[in-house]
Amino acid sequence: MENEENFSDKYLKSNFLIRKLIKNFYRRIEETLSGLEIEKVLEVGCGAGFSTRYLSNMLKNKDFQASEYRLDLVRESQKRNPKIKIQQESIYELKREDNSFDLIMVLEVLEHLEDPELALEELNRVTSRYCLLSIPNEPLWRILNVLRFKYLRNFGNTPGHLHHWSKNKFLKLLKKFYQIKKVKMSLPWIIVLVEKI
Repeated sequence: MENEENFSDKYLKSNFLIRKLIKNFYRRIEETLSGLEIEKVLEVGCGAGFSTRYLSNMLKNKDFQASEYRLDLVRESQKRNPKIKIQQESIYELKREDNSFDLIMVLEVLEHLEDPELALEELNRVTSRYCLLSIPNEPLWRILNVLRFKYLRNFGNTPGHLHHWSKNKFLKLLKKFYQIKKVKMSLPWIIVLVEKI
């Protein structure tokens, strides 16, 4: 349906170009994480577990865990990643101790949240050092949707996207909570590594 976002389609039914964009996205994440001294990693908002598979393979010697708010997606993600501990929890209220992960990864989640600042505060509580965050690069994201004839009634806005950040606006938001360490562009996403202040 036009008014619902299907998170799995880009991994399961995408054409060559979209698969290449996804491959580049994860390559950029790997470059961004290169050289970091981390042992314990949490992916928040793992969805159906496609990103979890990429990230856990990338960080295979680390203590890697994941979480998701929707129980149906927790189950789907667990089937896709049977060796990974995946917990149901809200990004606003993580069931984790303070400073309990070296790195928290949140990919394509913040644009869906009613209160991204509250989520960033909670991530800041749980990370001991780093967060890696990605969002769609706006307005490029919507322009590309229109060019592929998607979500035309909403001028290319993906269903469920409540926030539309450019690089500068997103960095301004993050600077309220973190020190910016690295910024990578991966068409059509923005990837930012931040460090707890």
